[in-house]
Amino acid sequence: MSEVAMDQPSTAAPGARQSSSSLHQPRLPRWAPAAVAAAALAVGVGIGAGAGLSSHIQWGLLAAVLHVAGTFALATRVEGVRQAKDRLATSLVWVCFLLAVVPLVSLIWETVSRGSTVLDGGFLSHSMGGVLTIQPGGGVYHAIIGTLEQVGIATAIAAPIGLLTAIYLVEYGRGRLAKAVTFFVDVMTGVPSIVAGLFVLSFWILMLDNGYSGFAGSMALAILMMPVVVRSTEEMLKLVPNELREASLALGVPKWRTILKVVLPTAIGGIATGVMLSVARIAGESAPIVLLVFGSQLINNNPFEGAQSSLPYYIYEQWAAGNDASYDRAWGAALVLIAFVMILNLVARGIARWKAPKAGR
Repeated sequence: MSEVAMDQPSTAAPGARQSSSSLHQPRLPRWAPAAVAAAALAVGVGIGAGAGLSSHIQWGLLAAVLHVAGTFALATRVEGVRQAKDRLATSLVWVCFLLAVVPLVSLIWETVSRGSTVLDGGFLSHSMGGVLTIQPGGGVYHAIIGTLEQVGIATAIAAPIGLLTAIYLVEYGRGRLAKAVTFFVDVMTGVPSIVAGLFVLSFWILMLDNGYSGFAGSMALAILMMPVVVRSTEEMLKLVPNELREASLALGVPKWRTILKVVLPTAIGGIATGVMLSVARIAGESAPIVLLVFGSQLINNNPFEGAQSSLPYYIYEQWAAGNDASYDRAWGAALVLIAFVMILNLVARGIARWKAPKAGR
């Protein structure tokens, strides 16, 4: 009996070691995905050049397909089908990421390289008054003034209305009225900018007999901005924990004061970010401006009277002129507009980080 008892552990131990060793599957080295990508790129370029494909985009698409197929085949052979599917999904994510980034980088590179040729102090501080479109010179100062005033007025109109609408939907909205407001906000989100411009044109200019002005363009921009503000603010208010509201109400604080002192300060970072992003969205709208502001080559500091320019309209106007000097000015204005939008996004991120709840004590 003792011999049998002593023999049993010796027969079980090798089996245990064998089962534990079978759990470890062979894995590809860390440099394998990069090596496959480099090989796919080389083969894709070779095939594209050999086949006479003139577009580098076609070369890149061939390399992407070869990279995905090569990664899946190599992982299947070495690691098994299950791990190969995981690597296939990862490869597809990277390919889609590159497909999205390459046009963006190309756009920024083209704008910076062509817009920087005219971007200087004189371009930013002069208007097009007295400058022929076929001659170099002139600037974008009058368009910057118009953009700042029009976007500022649109923000002053849309931000309070959107904020109060979102507060109503989250804190008070019940029944048919709230559903109707939500429905119309969703509809306004998908309204094309040209439709907003036509609405203001027919009501403000044709029916009420008001002239073209920056304020007319601001009203159209406010229509486009309001649903974005409502949606972003609504989502931020929903993220505020109900426990904070209940604690404030339990202390006898009125609901309006709870919203003002508890809910809004908690969500102010996200609300500010949403407002800034909506401002960035309307800053590049050109269709309502073409219909309502009518454009001007002179400086007009009064947005409520007379035609006024803006950066999107200036770009359209210079590109339509159709000569090298105007093309350069159009690219310079496009670079200024991109910088303006980038600054707004940086401000939004700074406000969100500044107002974000601090971790720890």
